[in-house]
Amino acid sequence: MDRNRLLTEDELAEQLALLKGWKAEEGKRIAKSYVFPAFAEAVAFVNRVAGIAETMNHHPFIAIDYRRVTLRLTTWHSGGLTHLDIDSAKAYDGEQNHLLDKE
Repeated sequence: MDRNRLLTEDELAEQLALLKGWKAEEGKRIAKSYVFPAFAEAVAFVNRVAGIAETMNHHPFIAIDYRRVTLRLTTWHSGGLTHLDIDSAKAYDGEQNHLLDKE
């Protein structure tokens, strides 16, 4: 499978149905906000996201607002959403679950 191929509208809808809390923005990006118990946990999550992004060589837009972290994903060189974005979203959700399970 070519992870950099643009998703069709149907493929995107199918994938979003499997992702909890991720929303399409203008059909070009997906976004999700995570809320943590404290600022330190939010920053710890961002650091883990950074590590995953480096490994995948696919970097999200990240906004930190105290306990809220918002991630936005798109595949710039493909001009929209690809399986790489979906795979990244799944990985980030896994990290959030891992951090919250430790509490």
